[in-house]
Amino acid sequence: MQRALKLLEAVASHADGAPAKQLARETGIPLPTTYHLLRTLTHEGYLLREKGLFLLGEAAGRLARGGAVQNRRIKIEDSLARWRDEIGVPVYFALYRDGEIELVSVADTPSSPAVEEWADFRETAHAHAIGQCLLSQLDLKSRQDHLDRHPVAAMTPYTLCNRQALLERLAGLGRMEPVVERQEYALGTVCAAIPITVGSTAAALAVSVPLHQEERLLPAIERLRNEVGKLFSSLAFSISI
Repeated sequence: MQRALKLLEAVASHADGAPAKQLARETGIPLPTTYHLLRTLTHEGYLLREKGLFLLGEAAGRLARGGAVQNRRIKIEDSLARWRDEIGVPVYFALYRDGEIELVSVADTPSSPAVEEWADFRETAHAHAIGQCLLSQLDLKSRQDHLDRHPVAAMTPYTLCNRQALLERLAGLGRMEPVVERQEYALGTVCAAIPITVGSTAAALAVSVPLHQEERLLPAIERLRNEVGKLFSSLAFSISI
């Protein structure tokens, strides 16, 4: 495996491809072994052979893209963990992708746990701050389509169950205004979310606190908004995952 990876790295260093003998010299792998590994890598789609030269194949491209995605996820998780520690509340990151809510990552601690997902977040966007924040970034037709597929329903006595009233609430939100939800998804918990839109992707960052600590909610989401602004300005954060 180590020799195969060495060969892949060597091929990747030659944009126009390289012959087997050159790759063997550069990697220090015996020529017969080089030929054997190159044939195997070509058969599996990791390499292409054109006019005696070896180039990276589609399978190698998928590996690279997968590694890039994993790298971005790690950066996101690291950022959430840092904000969690600095602000002292659970921090959530979610996307609206392919018509559904996707909770990408959550950072919490045993002493300050995240809200338990007792009802599927994808089906209850109308009831939690993350979902409302994401829906507010969609156009009216997309909001209506989402609510057709996931109708409003009472999650707690505080849930807004009137579809038209919910649409009016979403339409009335300012572009960067935090969305605040008080016990609509889970009793004893209040949440706030801020929108993040990059290109055509709707995303949201959110925080939650117990009801008896509600006075911490707005200062926490404001601090999070400031931290996100710093991170975006440093180009260290990507939601393209």
